[in-house]
Amino acid sequence: MTTVVRFARFNVVGALGIGVQLLTVAALVYAMRIDPVVATAAGVSAAIVHNFAWHVRWTWRDRMRPGTSRVRAFIRFVGANGAVSLIGSVLLMPVLLGAGLPAITANLGTIAMCGVLNFGLAHAVFTRRTCHT
Repeated sequence: MTTVVRFARFNVVGALGIGVQLLTVAALVYAMRIDPVVATAAGVSAAIVHNFAWHVRWTWRDRMRPGTSRVRAFIRFVGANGAVSLIGSVLLMPVLLGAGLPAITANLGTIAMCGVLNFGLAHAVFTRRTCHT
């Protein structure tokens, strides 16, 4: 599969993950009155699990051969994406909220800032070398 096709699939899954994140944040902030930074951490976590499941099934399906440890791949994926998405979002949210952005708009800002790096990290997680063990 070409990098262009893989990048397109990555973005489709990511768009769905954005929906998961924003719905989680909206429910927690607006319906349950949870702090937006805490809600963002929960939303990002839900999106990471969602995205991993779809990346394994679709984006990097060709690299998930029989015998590939999905647990190890998940740990690597969470480590890579958690470092960028979770930490980045939690650090950026107070800045964006302090600038007067509402929680959902601020989340979209953190997603945009962290998204490009996430493809590179996910591509490294699902390498032929690490998935064919």
